[in-house]
Amino acid sequence: MLHPDARAKAHHILLSDEQTAITLKAKINCLDEFCELAKQHSLCPSAKIGGDLGLTKPGVIVTELENAIFSEPLETITGPFKTVHGYHLLWIKKRYLPNES
Repeated sequence: MLHPDARAKAHHILLSDEQTAITLKAKINCLDEFCELAKQHSLCPSAKIGGDLGLTKPGVIVTELENAIFSEPLETITGPFKTVHGYHLLWIKKRYLPNES
């Protein structure tokens, strides 16, 4: 279980099908490319700001994305992850995990 004070900054692209997600993923090498493709293709309202999810915390987003945001590698594209909303690609910029001593 994640610490309630854990935070992460991430961007995502929401797509309706897995094949489109796989095709887009192959075109992305950096955050700028990710943000541009989010603006062009994402079905999420965050598309207009490059898919920026802002600073997220545990319990706020769907479980599949939360698990990925707090466990997948930083500064690279990951996914696609299937949720009830569709297929997501993620770019995780930073994680803030408090010490649990």
